[in-house]
Amino acid sequence: MNKDFIVPTLGKCTIKSPIQISTVKGDGIFDFIQDDERVLYDTSVNQVKEDIAKGLDPLSFEKAGPKEFIYFEPAKTKVAIVTCGGLCPGLNNVIRSVVNHMWSRYQVRRIYGIQYGYAGFVPENNLPYIELTPDIVDDIHKDGGSMLGSSRGNQPVDIIVDTLERLSINILFAIGGDGTLRGAQAIYEEIKRRDLKISIAGIPKTIDNDINFIERSFGFETSFSIAMNILTDAHYEAKGAYNGIAIVKLMGRDSGFIAANAALASPDVNYVIIPEMDFDLDGPNGFLTVLRNRLERKHHVLIAVAEGAGQFFFEHSKNIKDASGNTAYEDIGLYIRDKIHEYLTGVGIPHSLKYIDPSYILRSSPANANDSKFCFQLAQNAVHAAMAGRTGFVVGCWKNSFTLLPIAQATKERKKVNLEDDLWWSVLEATGQPHSMKNSK
Repeated sequence: MNKDFIVPTLGKCTIKSPIQISTVKGDGIFDFIQDDERVLYDTSVNQVKEDIAKGLDPLSFEKAGPKEFIYFEPAKTKVAIVTCGGLCPGLNNVIRSVVNHMWSRYQVRRIYGIQYGYAGFVPENNLPYIELTPDIVDDIHKDGGSMLGSSRGNQPVDIIVDTLERLSINILFAIGGDGTLRGAQAIYEEIKRRDLKISIAGIPKTIDNDINFIERSFGFETSFSIAMNILTDAHYEAKGAYNGIAIVKLMGRDSGFIAANAALASPDVNYVIIPEMDFDLDGPNGFLTVLRNRLERKHHVLIAVAEGAGQFFFEHSKNIKDASGNTAYEDIGLYIRDKIHEYLTGVGIPHSLKYIDPSYILRSSPANANDSKFCFQLAQNAVHAAMAGRTGFVVGCWKNSFTLLPIAQATKERKKVNLEDDLWWSVLEATGQPHSMKNSK
């Protein structure tokens, strides 16, 4: 078994779980998950056979779920919940689900909400904690955003751990994306260095869906569903004018999953431009020539562009960082808009150009039905794992099973759209755009 995919534990679980479920197969009652239950990374029969032939265990993840014996004594357990980074549909759903599951299934009564991200752990910021109960979180899932607030930027890890010690916190649920999880990993490492018995549990939040080894993060489906509606309206804007062009810039710093999925859901999109693809603007096979050919045939064009696409046009800005330490990207949407206008004007083609940036609408909305269900399941499985003494982990979903993954693996690199995979092939089929908009060298 690959040791890099083994989730750390705080120690032996000796406390009988208060959850009344089964240990017997076939009795019609859900069974406790055994420690040796795993979920295959690659379910291809050929790949599994190849690994076995080489004497290797196929790569796999720990299966998430309730354990018969747990590590923490519920009556003495104290929990903290923090949300970090940008807003995302479903944050309140996850908070609510963690609180309710801790309260009703494990009878944990001391649950604290940390305000405004990791900054809430720093005493000098003077941000009070919120004591969370089922009554307090009862209706928060109906609202977008996070009832705890959020923030970006690094905070001193030693001070965060000092605060966890001072408050006698046993479990910290860190709800966030890549930056939040990297922070959670740093907290886990400091806790390990001090030999403390505190579980660090990550719940993946990013509408970009770019966390490695996790098929879907919460908020993603809501975001591309809203984007689909915006693309449909933008299509009417483009079609309502002779040589009408609508450009919709969607979120996706390093991964184009929102743009790709929204384009599949809204089949009116003609071109999808994502960070993973290389393309030229000029030349016989470049984007501007391709767009002009379409405009001359159909007299309208709808373009979906991910915010991180085409950053190779802005080499001068690569060293500029934002508060989270990410490269501060230039606005590719505005850049493409201006280049289209300049090109079409230069060749004498009259046109009507609309530019739409709905980014904050996507991330501030309440979760839709499927995301709401998904938030509950992620929170449910994170609670079970943390109570069983798992630490330094992020809960995820793989091949329709809920999994546990070491945070270090989830943050090693960002998941990206594979241009040779089914998703991108479906996008090309739906839009009819060329496989490549690069000129031959």
